[in-house]
Amino acid sequence: MALNMHLYYKRFSKYSMNSNTLSYFCRSDSALLKTLLHSKPAIILGIETSCDDTGCGIVDSTGTVLGEAISSQHNIHLNFGGIIPSVARSLHKSNITKVCEAAFRSANLKLQDISAVATTVKPGLHTSLDVGTKFGKYLAKIGKKPFIPIHHMEAHALTVRMMHKVCRIILVDFPYVVLLVSGGHCLLAIVEDVSKFYLLGTTLNNTPGEILDKIARRLKLRNIPEFSTLNGGLAIETAAYKASNVNQFTFAPVMQHYRDCNFSFAGLLNTCLKYIEKQEKDHNIIADMTMPDVYNLCAAFQLAVVTHICQRTQRAIEFIDNTSLFPKDKRTLVVSGGVACNNVLVKALDIVSTKLGYNFVRTPPELCTDNGIMIAWNGIERWVADTGVIRNENDIDKVDVVNNAQLGEDWTKRVKEARIKCDWIKVNAELT
Repeated sequence: MALNMHLYYKRFSKYSMNSNTLSYFCRSDSALLKTLLHSKPAIILGIETSCDDTGCGIVDSTGTVLGEAISSQHNIHLNFGGIIPSVARSLHKSNITKVCEAAFRSANLKLQDISAVATTVKPGLHTSLDVGTKFGKYLAKIGKKPFIPIHHMEAHALTVRMMHKVCRIILVDFPYVVLLVSGGHCLLAIVEDVSKFYLLGTTLNNTPGEILDKIARRLKLRNIPEFSTLNGGLAIETAAYKASNVNQFTFAPVMQHYRDCNFSFAGLLNTCLKYIEKQEKDHNIIADMTMPDVYNLCAAFQLAVVTHICQRTQRAIEFIDNTSLFPKDKRTLVVSGGVACNNVLVKALDIVSTKLGYNFVRTPPELCTDNGIMIAWNGIERWVADTGVIRNENDIDKVDVVNNAQLGEDWTKRVKEARIKCDWIKVNAELT
């Protein structure tokens, strides 16, 4: 059964769009809309295996999700305390055929009905990417279909452009600035076109999703029944809502003297670990016991992470404005990636965007985490733009996976050289 994007947007957080966004996004790129609406819709199969989830999605060029299926490995890896690449690969191999078949069944389609196969080939865990890429190339070969290699982060950045039916058609126009936050990445970039990205900042060490998971494990949140099945980020967010004193633990500001848009989360991680060690010593916490002030520490740690992300994002926006890179009527911040499901972060980014006169849009939470739909939509974008679509079978055979791949052209030095000093927008008061 077809699943339209408006069903996703009914479940949007109230912080998904600010008050100016709806009217702005009702305007659209007429040339692209003409192509999409007045020609036979293309149908793309998307395959995603960059990390630990096996996802397949089928999307057409009107933005309708025709079918999808996903097999999550979350609970299995939770028992290991982290993702084990060899286990992820084995589970991908076991699940990918049935996941793809389930997507086709939900769409009531067969391989012969699709226009092309889009597959994540970079970046990610090499062994996981290899399973999906080989399977996608196999389907393209037996179905005599074009193959579209997909950059995982480009897919996250473009998913928000998928049409839905809030006011018949809403389309995020180029250019816009995107913040991608997940367990594998944290970066800011300008999205100029389907295949043109400019990297403004990236993480120098840990990622936000990674440190949230590490702290959740170190706090033994799994031992608290209501958090036992939650991923680390959601466990910390849920625990933070129970805090009675967010100011009990303090975290020093991060990278205040670095006038760039890069991120660093290692210091926050180390500070939090020291707090945990001190609490365990002071309260004689042993074995499976949890520290008495766990909720307050979760709230303070989360706020420190959110504040750091917001400050680097503010500088990216001010860099764009100071260099007049965006038209005044097209000033948009998009957030995506697994950590974009965090509602505290989204509320804070909405505050920053509003203060700076930007429209703010969060990718639907259901599509922020890894999935086949975003890969299929990236395939649609490339199909319409006729870029990166491989039709020759010999060329398809040559496609290989890449575990590390930068997003777009590196502008981080350009941002640093601009030496933009910011008057930080304070989000703490409105979040606590």
